Parts: sequence; C-alpha cells; structure tokens
Amino acid sequence: MQEPIGAAIIGCGTIFPLHAGAVGKLEGVNLKVVVDSDLSKAEQAAAAYGCEAASDYLALLEREDIQVVHLCTPHHLHAEMAARLLQAGKHVLTEKPLAHNLQTAEALLQAAQHRRAQLGVVFQNRYNASSQKIRELIDGSSLGRLLCLKGIVTWQRDEEYYTSSPWRGRWATEGGGVLINQAIHTLDLLQWFGGEIVSVQGSVTADALGDTIEVEDTAHASLQFAGGARALFYATNAYLTNSPVELELVFERGTLYQRSECLYLSSDGRETRLCEPPATLDESGQVSGKSYWGSSHRLLIADFYDHIRTGSPFWINGTEGIKSLRLISELYRSSRTRESR
Repeated sequence: MQEPIGAAIIGCGTIFPLHAGAVGKLEGVNLKVVVDSDLSKAEQAAAAYGCEAASDYLALLEREDIQVVHLCTPHHLHAEMAARLLQAGKHVLTEKPLAHNLQTAEALLQAAQHRRAQLGVVFQNRYNASSQKIRELIDGSSLGRLLCLKGIVTWQRDEEYYTSSPWRGRWATEGGGVLINQAIHTLDLLQWFGGEIVSVQGSVTADALGDTIEVEDTAHASLQFAGGARALFYATNAYLTNSPVELELVFERGTLYQRSECLYLSSDGRETRLCEPPATLDESGQVSGKSYWGSSHRLLIADFYDHIRTGSPFWINGTEGIKSLRLISELYRSSRTRESR
C-alpha cells in the first residue's frame, strides 16, 4: 500500500475551493497546508479544511511530507513559484496561465526540463464530456475532415471585479484581460481540436472597461490551421451575463454544436444529442463550480494525482500548457501590428 500523498495549496482566493474540495475527496491524499500572503485568509481556509495555515510558500520547500503543490495565485506569481517548487522536488499543478507572459513561461519550461518532478497546467475544460466526445470524433475520423470551427465567449466582469483584486486588469500582473484570464480555456480547446496553427489575425479592444483596466475586455480572431481548417473566435467580458461558451465544428459529414454544455450532432438533416455534462455536486447538493467554466476540475485533479502515483507523464504539461499562451501572444502582436503571422 502506497504512502498518502501530502498536498499544499498556495492561494486562497476564488478558485481555491475547487482545488481543496477535489483534493479532499481523493483517497490517499492529505491536504497538509494552505498558504496565502494574507494569513487571515489562510487561517480561515485551513479551519474549513482541517489543515495548517501559512503566509510564506517558501516554508514548503523543505517539507518532506508535501509532495504536490497547487498554485491558485495571481498570474504573475505562477512561474517563479513553480520554478522554486520544482527545484525542491515538488510536483506542481498550476492554474492557467502558465505565466503572465510568453517569455516567462518559456523560461519556466527550460527550468522544468531538468527536474524529475512533474508540472501540470489546469485546462479543466478538456475533461468536459463534450470536449472528450469531440476529440474522440476527430481522432476516429467518422465525420471526415474538419473544415472550420468557432468559439464564442460572452461573459460579464464589472469594475468591482477588477478593483477588488488589484492584480487584475494590469499587464504587469495579469498579463492581459479576457484572453488570458477567461477565454484562454476556449482558445485552448480550439487549438486542441484544430491542431497546429499557422496563421493568427485579430484585434483586442477595451469596449466597456477602458477607464478601469489597462488590458482588453473584448477580442476577436481568425485562426488558420495546418490541416486547412479555419477558426473564428470572439470573446468579451462586456456582456451583462455569463452565457455558456458556444462551440461549433463543421466536418465534411456533419456539424457538432456545444450549447449549454450539451453536445449535438447535425447530420443528414437530423440533430442528435451526443452527451450532456454529469452533475458534479458538493456536500450541500449544489453543482460544484460555475457552469460556464465547466465543472471538471475534480476530474483533472484526480487524473494528475493518478499520474503522480504511477510516475507516468501528465498529458497537460508545460509543453501543452504554453500553446494557448503562444496563441494569445500572437493575437496581441497581430492587434498591435495589424498583421497576421
């Protein structure tokens, strides 16, 4: 019987409960400590999950009872923390993005290559039932060649969202706006479905929050894939509600639609529902996570720990995690220069 895996979580903000709740349900995993620079936040979280509290993550580096560390911190802290933890032999599961800019992320990947510990990146929507079915149909080629696809994200973030967390809305700390924080999941899915991207053209604007943030609240892009398919993408935080993400993939012999997290196939004049997401309930019987995020954190986190136990490489590693960041960097460049890559 294997020894329990000791875990720690750094950052006790919005995303923290999804990680702590998932870890708490895993057999053979003990949440040992939670860390936040605001010690009162850490203490409150520790009381809720029955573990230790700390305000300095460096205390984790020498602890032999902690093997896995989750990063739920602001974007600009991900890379430095991950590098230090990997150097200390800790496996790291970081929330997206890998870093707040491409250069910093690439430096982290270089450092991670020389470490035995694993680096995983949270792109939980790859674990959604609809995403898994789409990937299965692409790999099986039953619908023929992928011709085109689109992704639409229409969400709402108001001034209070940014002013309550000063790291948001700034290039130096968030690294961008709707692209790098909210729509990065949809961009990740588009590149996962479409494959290698050979051309990016688009633009970013601040349509509603220009007086509050330095970064964009709205973006659109056209992506050309090596296999010949083209994707159209639109995202905004300037809507007045958080609508479900819309995905469409057009193949030679049918079209897949994701609506309200259900997946439909339209073919030969008929529409068939292929799958719907299973309800993920918390202790109070409520759906865990926000539906428009997807509710698959628990699946990704359980899979990461399975890979740690077996020693096999986790599939959403740094090399995978940086792909959407490269795409975002190209989109920002295209917006500045008005040129496609």
